[in-house]
Amino acid sequence: MQTHDDGRLRHLLTLEGLPRATLVALLDRAQAFVDGQGAADPRALAGSAVCTLFFEPSTRTRLSFQRAAQRLAADVLDFDASTSSTSKGETALDTLRNIEAMGVRGFIVRHHADGAAAALATAAQPGTAVVNAGDGRSAHPTQGLLDMLTLRQAKGADFARLKVAIVGDIRHSRVARSDLHALRTLGIGEIRACGPRALLPDDDTLAGCMVGDDFDAALDGVDAVMMLRLQRERMVEGLVPSLEVYHRDFGLTHARLLRAAPDAVVLHPGPMNRGVEIDDAVADGAQSLILRQVSNGVAVRMAVLEALLA
Repeated sequence: MQTHDDGRLRHLLTLEGLPRATLVALLDRAQAFVDGQGAADPRALAGSAVCTLFFEPSTRTRLSFQRAAQRLAADVLDFDASTSSTSKGETALDTLRNIEAMGVRGFIVRHHADGAAAALATAAQPGTAVVNAGDGRSAHPTQGLLDMLTLRQAKGADFARLKVAIVGDIRHSRVARSDLHALRTLGIGEIRACGPRALLPDDDTLAGCMVGDDFDAALDGVDAVMMLRLQRERMVEGLVPSLEVYHRDFGLTHARLLRAAPDAVVLHPGPMNRGVEIDDAVADGAQSLILRQVSNGVAVRMAVLEALLA
């Protein structure tokens, strides 16, 4: 469903199964935008309309998609579910079809339900492209791409020599799933998955990973630490005893980071719970690439929109 018969992208719904050549081409194009070499056609999407169809709150993803579309000269429609007819009972599919009827070709979809973006892509008209901007706990492909671009900038293209730790609420994280898909596709050397047992998935999500709940052991010698947001509702569900206990066992402090390789880098998709999964000294420290991730998000989303709509 994601590709045309000739291999070109039709939609971007997941990084799972995406050919390595396609993934690398998107990273290369994004890097060209970062380097200022990708503006040969600054009006690549002139005359095209893109809608950010978000049924969940967002800061970084929504704004960076809007910025990316603007930089390619697309018209941008910003859909807000809280002030739309969905509050009157209109379905996401009817919303899509009505906006399609206005001549919109690109839809960037965030939804709380697993598979929502794929369902809309299936129903979309020929020539309409859907980008999954996060659906349930399933996937967040552009976050996975920008994480890979950030890691590649810091560590080079040979992922086979790298050890990466993914830490936190992996069970409920669409970011973790997309990162895992991308890391495997790029031939990562070693993945260490760490978190409270109640927050680790019990399916095949972590196949091939070193899995454990000893954060200190997981950090030993790693080249990159990818922290995940603790979703505070897990405390209500009884999956985490308290914020203090979580920070004690799985919070990334400066002292803990010393266990990693001396040149290790730290990533976090945001929003951060400072003092819970990550301390200020780490989030704002020299090894943090968190703001670079945000910056790279614009370039990655430009590459994706260009591939789908130009």
